Amino acid sequence: MEYNHREVEKKWQKEWATNKTFAAQDSSDKPKFYSLDMFPYPSGAGLHVGHPLGYIASDIYSRYKRHQGYNVLHPMGYDSFGLPAEQYAIQTGQHPEVTTKTNVERYRQQMDQIGFSFDWNREVRTSSPEYYKWTQWIFKQIFGSWYNKESNKAEKIETLISVFETEGNANVKASCEETEIFTAEQWRKFTEKEQSDVLMNYRLAFLSDTMVNWCPALGTVLANDEIKDGVSERGGHPVVQKLMRQWSMRITAYAERLLQGLDTIDWSDSIKEQQRNWIGKSKGASLHFAVLSPESSADSPESVTSSDLSEERGEIVSISEQTIEVFTTRPDTIFGVNFLVLAPEHELVTKITTDEQREEVEGYIHQTSLKTERDRQVDLKNITGVNTGAFALHPFTGEKVQIWIGDYVLAGYGTGAVMAVPAGDQRDWSFANHFGIEIKNIFENVDISEEACEDKSAILCNSDFLNGLSAKKAIDAAIKAIQEKGCGKGMTNYRLRDAIFSRQRYWGEPFPVYFENDIPKVIEDEFLPIELPEVEKYLPTEDGEPPLGNANTWSWCRNKKILKTNDKQNGSCTWPMELNTMPGWAGSSWYFLRYMDPKNEQAFVSKEKADYWGQVDLYIGGAEHATGHLLYARFWTKFLFDMSYISFEEPFKKLINQGMILGRSSFVYRDKESGKFVSFDKRNEFKTSRLHVDISLVQNDKLDIEAFKNWREEHKNAEFILNEEGDYICGSEVEKMSKSKYNVQTPDELVERFGADTLRCYEMFLGPLEQAKPWDTNGISGVSNFIKKLWRLFHEGETFVVTEEEPNKKSLKTLHTAIKKITEDLERYSFNTIVSNLMIAVNELSAQKCNNKQIVSELLVLISPYAPHICEELWSKLGNTESITFAAWPKFNPEFLVEANHTYPVSFNGKMRFKIELPTELSKEQIEKEILAHEKTAHYLEGKAIKKLIIVPKKIVNIVM
Repeated sequence: MEYNHREVEKKWQKEWATNKTFAAQDSSDKPKFYSLDMFPYPSGAGLHVGHPLGYIASDIYSRYKRHQGYNVLHPMGYDSFGLPAEQYAIQTGQHPEVTTKTNVERYRQQMDQIGFSFDWNREVRTSSPEYYKWTQWIFKQIFGSWYNKESNKAEKIETLISVFETEGNANVKASCEETEIFTAEQWRKFTEKEQSDVLMNYRLAFLSDTMVNWCPALGTVLANDEIKDGVSERGGHPVVQKLMRQWSMRITAYAERLLQGLDTIDWSDSIKEQQRNWIGKSKGASLHFAVLSPESSADSPESVTSSDLSEERGEIVSISEQTIEVFTTRPDTIFGVNFLVLAPEHELVTKITTDEQREEVEGYIHQTSLKTERDRQVDLKNITGVNTGAFALHPFTGEKVQIWIGDYVLAGYGTGAVMAVPAGDQRDWSFANHFGIEIKNIFENVDISEEACEDKSAILCNSDFLNGLSAKKAIDAAIKAIQEKGCGKGMTNYRLRDAIFSRQRYWGEPFPVYFENDIPKVIEDEFLPIELPEVEKYLPTEDGEPPLGNANTWSWCRNKKILKTNDKQNGSCTWPMELNTMPGWAGSSWYFLRYMDPKNEQAFVSKEKADYWGQVDLYIGGAEHATGHLLYARFWTKFLFDMSYISFEEPFKKLINQGMILGRSSFVYRDKESGKFVSFDKRNEFKTSRLHVDISLVQNDKLDIEAFKNWREEHKNAEFILNEEGDYICGSEVEKMSKSKYNVQTPDELVERFGADTLRCYEMFLGPLEQAKPWDTNGISGVSNFIKKLWRLFHEGETFVVTEEEPNKKSLKTLHTAIKKITEDLERYSFNTIVSNLMIAVNELSAQKCNNKQIVSELLVLISPYAPHICEELWSKLGNTESITFAAWPKFNPEFLVEANHTYPVSFNGKMRFKIELPTELSKEQIEKEILAHEKTAHYLEGKAIKKLIIVPKKIVNIVM
């Protein structure tokens, strides 16, 4: 009987769905295990073979844990808000919801045919109002909170207001923007708008004017991780820097906890290091440099003495009210400062720039706006900058310090200003050298003519009270002096910046916010969700407002608690709604919690269910989310923990990043002169350009010429220069799978041809899960043969045959060898080596003609996580009425691997002459006795005396004559 994978797989997929085989129980006597995949964005192209890689691995492990007796939660859903559906809506006018629904149905069909053990009763979609109701609710909680540095956690904003009302803000220790000190009496006299503005400086979700990555072509702000090489990752559109009023999340408040939490989770070192670098903790000092007034910058002395800084100093030099704050990790090098560099966007630039330099400065600021922050950070070769013409005063020497602007300084990192010490920092050295600025040497016996000295062991000189000290001792001394002088203080700084939380798009979660007299106010819980309104078009409005500005019904009536048409705005009870939508990471920051309780209408998750399921035990997804989704999810989890909604601080206990499956692209070569297509092996005879060709038109690198002509209209009259054999050979290259490269291999055709079990096993067989690997179907037939051989193990011709006899020792050894290796490999997540071990077991049992029911039953359980369909069918044929899903995992018995006998090779003077089989329990003396008594020993001794007899138990015997 031949195995019919189409029939068997459809049968069991239907059985699993009907019986809800993989439904998790929200309370159980079994131990729990939460297995999760990074849920997909459902694109129109559907899944290609690279997408299921992580899903297959998590599914295998989930099935394994069920066999071990765990109550397994293994859900799936869709990250269904996003740019592609909206771009399609802009092009066609079709509502993104329609596109998204179609794409979701396609994904679901593909995932079902691969046989995943998802609990589909828990499916979530971030674009569903039932889901984003709770995203809006969580936003409200974050908006209604502040971070108390004394309690080291988020607290309700009401606790802060209470402090303001009784004692003002002088003693408040919070993560916040710089805020003027006020008393309780002053607070009470503030208008509602003034109080709102003050609180906005403290809220964890807040509005502010922020420099953002603006993509004009997409009409939205992009996060840093959505930009590659200065253009948008989606579409490759230019990105510029722009100051916009945006919602942000104060993730910086959690910087230290985000760092410390990395020590408590089982993630790869590379992902942890990426997050540590992104957070960027550094210790040092904050210093303030007084700025000279423009009128005195040009004619004041090169330095100002202490006497100059007296009451009469105005006659010599006028110091403006402006100061420049810098943060430095090397305060010990303070005496090496002779210029400052501000970010071009720094708020003081326009105020301090002299008239002579203004045109050049403004031109430079414009040029900088065309670069992304990432480009500015990595571009080390091109040194650019402009002198503002202004000066600051050195806080210790009184010397005039030039003030420049340079794009290597970022407004959002630290204070947006650096004190340049060219003697001790290579980038400052290169900047000074390029512009001919004096470089002061502050290091004893160190030549800085060719490069800066960044060695912290170097001894300081020309540094006043720091002379003779190394950095380690001088840093503390410098901080002490800075604080005593009142020009700064020691502090810890972080590279991490607050996360932009606004998108100028339609297809996203609406903010539950309206503006009453320009004061942002949130809509009450009972009126959530605020659903997306209908719009005529999905582009920004004519005056540049986000697409929601096109909605007619987008005003909130405070009295009736309903949305009204915009013409009803009256300045008394009906007010405009927020026009931005939330970013994609809003819904994906907490979706793992909703899976625990997806139908709850009273809470985003019940405390009871959150306590039961707890952290995700195994999370599998791409490493590209290290500084995006993974960081944001950790931030939201810590906030929800602070608010006592959940009982754990870290969302994902164990994380595995699957590698990418790369495509094998095919190419044709067109002669630039004649336009003819030249075979790969003749291309060097012509001047050609290389073009991608659809891999479906290529078989073993040979192009189907007729299919190529029919592929695209412009190729219907194509001419070809063939090789000597009359074939057109294509070139090839391994690269990322992409529709634009025509190298996408979908799982559908492989499932149809070979079966889902074969695809599952083959994707694991390709190599270690974490590594990138090229897709190549050359080996898939071998895996398909393994599945067929497993089927034949249970059949003699058309008859299903198993025996009830006692298993023999060889079969038990094969089985328990497999149990040991497979269990060990699963425990260390080595998914690829298991396929080889399963093949060996099936081959050995086939050779042994073993169809013993006890042996093959346990074999099926071992194989079922990888090939569940065929194993369910054979399990059923064995007479079992319950799904193999719930069969116990086989227990390894080491006794079955112990050999009763060992065959010893017996050598004479190192040359093997014969073999003898002896019991393994014999001692050396007993082995020697058996060897000497053997008739062949006397034969090969030829009457010679034995000089030495070497015996290694269970290995060899060597007789030296």
